[in-house]
Amino acid sequence: MPTVTFTDAQGGQRTVEAAAGDSVMETAVRNGVPGIVAECGGSLSCATCHVFVAEDDLETLPPMEEMEDEMLYGTSEDRRDNSRLSCQLKLAEGADLHVTTPETQV
Repeated sequence: MPTVTFTDAQGGQRTVEAAAGDSVMETAVRNGVPGIVAECGGSLSCATCHVFVAEDDLETLPPMEEMEDEMLYGTSEDRRDNSRLSCQLKLAEGADLHVTTPETQV
């Protein structure tokens, strides 16, 4: 079963189990993880599920597609090299992903 460790902007951590095939955003919303607003519900139209992926985990993820890349320019907190939209990060069986939520999404 995949797990996601969410670190908030103040350094607090919470690890949750996820279902393979679900997105990091779906996992956060289902488990009441603060810091993921997900206004559009995962339709790639709001950028309120912005996360910073741990550098060691970036290579395990599929490359970013053009639409996600464009949406990341509309985030409330400045984009970084490790920025991704959590609605676009599907979890594979056995995955162990670490992400940090920005201080604000809106």
